[in-house]
Amino acid sequence: MPFGTANGISLYYELDGAGERLLFISGTGADLRHQPRLSDGPMVKSFEVLAYDQRGLGQSDVPEGPYAMADYANDAAALLDLVGWDSCRVLGVSFGGMVAQELAIRHPERVRRLALACTSSGGAGGASYPLHELADLSADERERRQFQLLDTRCDADWREANPDMVALLSARVRQPPEHGPRLQLEARSHHDTAERLGDIRCPTLVCGGRYDGIAPPANSQYLSALIPGARLEMFDGGHIFFVQDPTAMPAIIAFLSGDGPP
Repeated sequence: MPFGTANGISLYYELDGAGERLLFISGTGADLRHQPRLSDGPMVKSFEVLAYDQRGLGQSDVPEGPYAMADYANDAAALLDLVGWDSCRVLGVSFGGMVAQELAIRHPERVRRLALACTSSGGAGGASYPLHELADLSADERERRQFQLLDTRCDADWREANPDMVALLSARVRQPPEHGPRLQLEARSHHDTAERLGDIRCPTLVCGGRYDGIAPPANSQYLSALIPGARLEMFDGGHIFFVQDPTAMPAIIAFLSGDGPP
């Protein structure tokens, strides 16, 4: 799989599938070596998917910090140059949704259609939960808190009644971040597009889980209200609603496959 220089750093990326071009921007701490991967599965049956390890993560470079959200957006635009894509559809999940907002604002000509999943604008629109604060907790408390953030229903009774969902959530529980992910969390803490969302002009879908403790539903509502013409869809799940609710991915794929208004 290829490495390439984009925005002055080496990025690891993968191309798979066939169809309309789709840039997938992943969430906090994401690494393409980790399974399961949202960029696999139904997306590659509908699109040519470009996925990558963001700066500081996975097999990509870990340049000197601090990082700014603009750096991540410029990395994405430079990666599109590297693979020869003038424009594409974009799906940003969680932190990736923050990067996708910056990309659509800073490089509007590159984004034909945009899906923002379980994410936030920061600022007046509300920030996603400050995940960097979890590093200071004990291992048991950190795991308990992560479960509650991933799905706010996750008390003892719910866990006992929903073992399959608990297994899904367990795959997303992270260890304390290393250097690169810590730099990502620092950049994330300064994310704020609230006053610039009106600059996003492409058809946009904002989607989230009704029980998300990281990017609460109110944050999705704010995004959809401030992005001109955006559509809002909420699903039955938490921060990983796209695997919890079987209707979610088909709805996201149908939107990204479309043309014209949302």
